[in-house]
Amino acid sequence: MYSDDDAAALYDLLNPWDPARSPDNAFYDELVLAAPTVLDVGCGTGAMLHRAREQGHTGRLVGLDPDRPSLARARRRSDIEWVDGRAADAAWSGEFDLATMTSHAFQCLVGDEELRASLAAIRAALRPGGRFAFETRHPQARAWLEWNPANAVELTDGAGRALRIWHEVESADDAVVTFNSTTAAPDGTVLHRDRSSLRFLAPEALDYLLAEAGFTVEARYGDWHRGPVTATSREIVTVAVRA
Repeated sequence: MYSDDDAAALYDLLNPWDPARSPDNAFYDELVLAAPTVLDVGCGTGAMLHRAREQGHTGRLVGLDPDRPSLARARRRSDIEWVDGRAADAAWSGEFDLATMTSHAFQCLVGDEELRASLAAIRAALRPGGRFAFETRHPQARAWLEWNPANAVELTDGAGRALRIWHEVESADDAVVTFNSTTAAPDGTVLHRDRSSLRFLAPEALDYLLAEAGFTVEARYGDWHRGPVTATSREIVTVAVRA
């Protein structure tokens, strides 16, 4: 069996936080290191906040995530606050200078009610003038077309097991894409499978929801080098300010 704990460890192997190699990591690192207090919403295994401490951040760092196996890995560092919960359930009030949602975590907010409640809770957690930085995949790029077994990844995990990992789209309707992620042995034996849904919002829809929640868009980028959003952009990177 391949447990949820194994899956959390595999995530770190597949997605190491390395600002020197990943421009998205570098983008967030710059923001985090400049902010006295940071709330990372959907922190996963905590790699970004771990890195911030290693780089000398001395302020308050808080990671929030509902996935307990991921939080168990995050808690390897005890000098950061780790909270089990969803964005919509957050109850902080004016305590943070920066809130982040990295690794396309914003797209996990699929339903209108959950999305609006999450934005309201994040805004409430920020001080007046506090910033909320996140990214989503631009729907025009249709990234889900690449999520198929032909693009499977083969690797060896930390326990020495050879693995094959792929995604398969189940449906793509009304800006919501539902897909299955499969981890298997080389012979095809399925070890672990997750079903997920992601919401793909265009810039105009994002701006409407942010304004409705009490945010003003400070900056909008189409790539991790702070280029503009264009007809070929694959990302929508947003920095919003609590109005």
